[in-house]
This record gives sequence, C-alpha cells and structure tokens, in this order.
Amino acid sequence: MENATYIGLSRQMALRRELDVVANNIANANTTGFKVEQLLVGTEIGARARNDNVRPSVSFVLDNGVGRDFGQGALTQTSRPLDFAIEGEGAFFRLQDGAGEAYTRDGAFTLDPEGRLTTQGGVPVLGDGGEIILNPALGEVAVGSDGTITQNGQLAGRLSVVRFDSLAAIEKSGDGLYRNRSNAVAIDATDARIQQGMLEASNVNSILEITNLIEVSRAYETITRLIEQTTDLSKRAVERLGRVN
Repeated sequence: MENATYIGLSRQMALRRELDVVANNIANANTTGFKVEQLLVGTEIGARARNDNVRPSVSFVLDNGVGRDFGQGALTQTSRPLDFAIEGEGAFFRLQDGAGEAYTRDGAFTLDPEGRLTTQGGVPVLGDGGEIILNPALGEVAVGSDGTITQNGQLAGRLSVVRFDSLAAIEKSGDGLYRNRSNAVAIDATDARIQQGMLEASNVNSILEITNLIEVSRAYETITRLIEQTTDLSKRAVERLGRVN
C-alpha cells in the first residue's frame, strides 16, 4: 500500500475520533457544568521499511487524547435554594461515593430521605467535616459566598470547594464527575465564590461546534477521495507495467 494511503488512513482515524468529540460537545451544550473538549492531534514519525538514505521518514497523524477547556460557563438563575454555582475557574464541589472522592461543577443538589445533601444521582456532597446533613424542618437553607450553610440562623456546615495545581490530575468519569487518578492533592479554593439559586451553564459554543462538525466531515470526505485517487493510480500503474511486459 502507498505511503499516501497509510497517511490518509491515519488522518481519517483521527478525524473519526474528532467527530465523536465534537458531537459530544454539541450533545452536552445544555448540560450543567459541562466543559468543552477538543482532540489533541500530533505527529508520529514512521520507521523506514528499509535502510535507504534517499527516502525520508513518513509522518503519520497521531491521536494524543482529549483536552478540556475548564473556562467559566455562564451563570443561570434558578431561584432554587439547593442549586449552587461556583464563580471561579478550576474549582470543584467535593463529593464522596463508593469509588472514593469525586469532583463536579454541577451544583444542582438535592436532599435524600436521611437529609444528606447529594447530587441528582445520589452522590453525597462533602463539607469541611464530611457529609452535609440538613433538617428540612428548620426552614430554607442559606448559603454564603464562602460556602457557609445556615438554617434558621444556625450553622449547618460549609460546602467544600477545592482545586488542583494542575487540572491534568483529574479525569472525567461520567455523570458530570471527575476523579483524581494521580498523586495530586486537592487544596481549598479560597478565592472561589458560591452563588446560591444559580447553576453554571455549559461553556460550549454551539455555533462554533457545528462549524467544527462541518469542517471535520468535509476533511474526512477529502481524505477519502485522496485514498481513492491513490488506489486508482496504483492500479493503472500496475496495469500499464503488465502490458509492457
């Protein structure tokens, strides 16, 4: 197979992956706290098939993984007392489930039957002293910009908001959650501010992502035509050599 075909196939594989990433961004344009993603593309130098100083090495397209933009999303008012938004990039609410600590920007919380503050999926929200337990009989919850929770004028806890020195330390694990898969230590995000009765919208630019979707589709079609033309040229070259012989 011609080198051009191999290179084209490597590009097509990266484009298919990029198409999945862009489609996922569009699908989550209205998902609370979602952060837009982008495929990271690099170059891989292929080894020569034989020791020939005349032929240069071939460069293939390499999928280097997915990058994530943790930029601040727009804050949307809901007036719901258990909805919280973080004002400050790179900070997360701290959670705890059976798999360990988790982190999220989705502050659409609720109370379980035991009065624990949890996510919509039932994952307990952590405060400075562990799980946050609220008593609905004490009235509505008031939360300050520092995360301090009060009910009927009494302190009920404080939302734990943390960040990492490097956001590369966390990985997406589904349901809007992130996990720390490294040895990095979460630190208090003292500069972050909590907004009660608000949620952070996705930072996806729908128009830009739809444009990217069109560009990826066109690029894939272009590479397909290139591979077809290369294959056709090779076929005709073989046919002509056969007639000469």
